[in-house]
Amino acid sequence: MAQINQRENNRAAELLDAAAVLFAEQGYARTTIREVSSAAGMGPGSAYYHFSSKADMLLAVYEQGVRNVTGEVIRRLDGVEAPWDRLAAALEGHIAAVLAPTAYARVIVTVLPGDVPDVADDLRRQRDAYELVWKGLIGELGTAVDGDLLRLFLLGAANSTQIWFHPGTQTPTEIAGAFVEFLRQPLGQS
Repeated sequence: MAQINQRENNRAAELLDAAAVLFAEQGYARTTIREVSSAAGMGPGSAYYHFSSKADMLLAVYEQGVRNVTGEVIRRLDGVEAPWDRLAAALEGHIAAVLAPTAYARVIVTVLPGDVPDVADDLRRQRDAYELVWKGLIGELGTAVDGDLLRLFLLGAANSTQIWFHPGTQTPTEIAGAFVEFLRQPLGQS
């Protein structure tokens, strides 16, 4: 877990917001600490007061991104009982988080653990914690399919919405419902 230096008037949040945008737009490797500091309106060395390294900053961005997505999924699951409805609600939450006007979710979708070998294990742990929610949801369905492949299929489809989604066409609820219906009513079968 990334360590953020806490103090009054802490500007770490501004740095994280700037880092999330730059990591999502330029990629982790092409983003410098100097660029992050500048985007946050700080001097070049200011980031090091809050984060020991660029990798430490990425860990904090990932942590916030996973927290945002998990929170949105859990919020949508509240009060939903039926397994297929729970899957649709979770997909809706995931899609809504990916499409939210913040770069955090885009970072966890586009910056892969293998891209940052120094902290790859930490990034995988964060992803794995989130994916446990999905393993549980898929387990509730009681289907005979490979649950890991189904999870990867659904999350991959949900993550791709950030590429093709156009506001005003479909809502996250409609997209999630369609994805679940594809599973429940295979194509070409009624």
